[in-house]
Amino acid sequence: MIEKHPRLIRWTHWLNFALLAIMVWSGVLIYWANDVYRPFFPLWFYNFFRINHRLAEGMAIHFTFMWPTAVNGTVYFVYLLISGQSREIFPHPRSWLRLGRDAFRVALYDLGLAKELPRQDGIYNAAQKIAYSGILLMGMGSIASGLAIYKPIQAYWLTSLLGGYDFARLIHFVLAMGYVLFLIIHVIQVLRAGWRNLRSMIAGFDLPGEIK
Repeated sequence: MIEKHPRLIRWTHWLNFALLAIMVWSGVLIYWANDVYRPFFPLWFYNFFRINHRLAEGMAIHFTFMWPTAVNGTVYFVYLLISGQSREIFPHPRSWLRLGRDAFRVALYDLGLAKELPRQDGIYNAAQKIAYSGILLMGMGSIASGLAIYKPIQAYWLTSLLGGYDFARLIHFVLAMGYVLFLIIHVIQVLRAGWRNLRSMIAGFDLPGEIK
């Protein structure tokens, strides 16, 4: 039995999963109050989820949970740095070319178009390193763009830096859709990897000799 994921990594991971779901849902209620975004999904989508006329509810939830979401993400990021776990997630700058090639091979394997996975360097494979590093950058972008549209007068310099209120709002929206896509792919890959992989994120340990 070996430790695979430290306790704080696991706690922040599962808490972030719940918080992101709440933030995306409340964000949907806010965005879809603006007619500009309504054509994004067909009409039945809005009717089925009863999205209309819930702007105040969405804003209240979003503004309440943005603080624990930001704190949880910050704790996770700081822990990665001080614990050395960042070496498992952040790829070395010189290895980006190889990581890109390996990530493509991982994608082919997940699609059933390749028989074997590329060599895994540490806990995570190349695709996971790129995805997890990217999701951290997306989180920083969400905080910055969120503050820019939440306090556009007080944080006018940030709003201007992000191209103005409308463009900052678009950035925030695109990042939210990116989280949804990431979560869908992540869940599919976890299910495909099997119980042993999921257990290691729940309990923190792995049994190397155990059959998946």
